[in-house]
Amino acid sequence: MKILVPVKRVIDYNVKVRVKADESGVELANVKMAMNPFDEIAVEQALLLKEAGQADEVVLVSVGPTQSQETIRTGLAMGADRGIHIEASHDTEPLAVAKLLKEVVTKEEPGLVLCGKQAIDDDSNQTGQMLSALLGWSQATFASGVEIAGDKANIVREVDGGLEHISVSMPTVISVDLRLNEPRYASLPNIMKAKKKPIDSLSVEELGVDTAPRVSVLKVEEPAARAAGIKVGSVDELVEKLKNEAKVI
Repeated sequence: MKILVPVKRVIDYNVKVRVKADESGVELANVKMAMNPFDEIAVEQALLLKEAGQADEVVLVSVGPTQSQETIRTGLAMGADRGIHIEASHDTEPLAVAKLLKEVVTKEEPGLVLCGKQAIDDDSNQTGQMLSALLGWSQATFASGVEIAGDKANIVREVDGGLEHISVSMPTVISVDLRLNEPRYASLPNIMKAKKKPIDSLSVEELGVDTAPRVSVLKVEEPAARAAGIKVGSVDELVEKLKNEAKVI
């Protein structure tokens, strides 16, 4: 079985995000970028399935500018076999990404697509579900446990009430959650090997997908500063402020 893993280049989660002076978006110039953390978990799960003998190839695909190849190289250094880069000069919305991935899936014919549940830059949580709908495949979201059993995938999902156990038919699209696994660090030998692993380049035009934005960003602004806390002298004073000032009781 071949596993396809979409990966996205985002601002490193350790970096404080800054809004541009003209409020048209967030500042990306001279900012450290990295693979989306949820996508790292998806790559790790694909590698675990391969090591367990349930997959024979792990293919990474990324949509974005030329620098996205660095993100693919990160996954190749973790142990993935090859990469596919779809060159896109502007931000692509989830539906456009899902359509591009559909074309790649049609070409590559994987038995499983593993993706992060969401990207930490836009938090859309849409691409996996849209891809499933476009392909007509089953889907499992928010997976914190994945087990492949023949033509079925047994999934543990994180839901508000606890854990939900479901079984879906293969092929399927699975979006993974934070507690599924802990991604491995790439060793120096694997980083060197990754430089020789192939990355195929495709263009949006080749795939015949319209990626024109459907949403216009009007303004991006910093969240309001949080007001400082205060100390109260008694329980009565606390209750009075909660009731008359905060109006929460």
